[in-house]
Amino acid sequence: MPIDVMMPFYGDVAQFRLAVSSVLDQTDPDLRLVVVDDCYPDPAPREWLTGLGDARVQYLRNESNLGVNGNFRRCVDLVTADWFVVMGCDDVMHPDYLRTVRTLARHHPKASVIQPGVDVIDENGRPVRPLGDRIKNVLAPSFATELSGERFVTGLFHGNWTYFPSLLWRTAAVRKVGFRPGLEIVLDLALLVDLAAAGGSLVYDPEVVFSYRRHSASVSSVQAVDGRRFDEENRFFAEEARRFAERGWPRAARAARLHATSRLNHLQARVGASIGSLARRR
Repeated sequence: MPIDVMMPFYGDVAQFRLAVSSVLDQTDPDLRLVVVDDCYPDPAPREWLTGLGDARVQYLRNESNLGVNGNFRRCVDLVTADWFVVMGCDDVMHPDYLRTVRTLARHHPKASVIQPGVDVIDENGRPVRPLGDRIKNVLAPSFATELSGERFVTGLFHGNWTYFPSLLWRTAAVRKVGFRPGLEIVLDLALLVDLAAAGGSLVYDPEVVFSYRRHSASVSSVQAVDGRRFDEENRFFAEEARRFAERGWPRAARAARLHATSRLNHLQARVGASIGSLARRR
């Protein structure tokens, strides 16, 4: 059965071409690539994509700009396969990505989501290890494992060590819970938590088969500077602390109240913004 690779698009055209090429060059070719254009103003990406002449590729354009959350949810609505990926239009699949995650899904038929190993690259494709990603590496399991229940949720609240665009999702499980409306930054974390609360599990394998692009123009980076990211995160964690306290998962509730890595990231962003402000005044 094909795996659906859903790619919400609005961004750098050169990186988009690289992302698409990395999908079509998979050693496991049994896939459908659906690019959902969120009203990007330049027709060049559409013309290049349709000119590839690859029957596995489908191009769709939204009638109006839906934004990050809306376009992600539309991508999920368009899935027809049993498993899918919502890949960033600037990220890169390694050639064996689909083969690896398909094998993991076959060996763990009850899992809701698969997280393979990920490395991080910058705007120019060079390997980087920013502080946030070094922390993710510490928080992630050090060996192949399957996580579920309160243990899984508690770990996510300590710090979301997953990489959303690299995740393989089970369609039936995701459609039971869906993306929460109104979230832009923590929508992936909310979905993982909701899957765990519904009895789902995540399978992790450290073999690196995906490159996540980290750059200053990302939505999360921009909103970290002006504080909107942390307003959303603080509201989310407060609600989750209450939710899991009522559920009888005290460790998860405590981790949500602390949300230590979110607080650390907030402090780092504030210090960075202050230093930048001082530098501009000189």
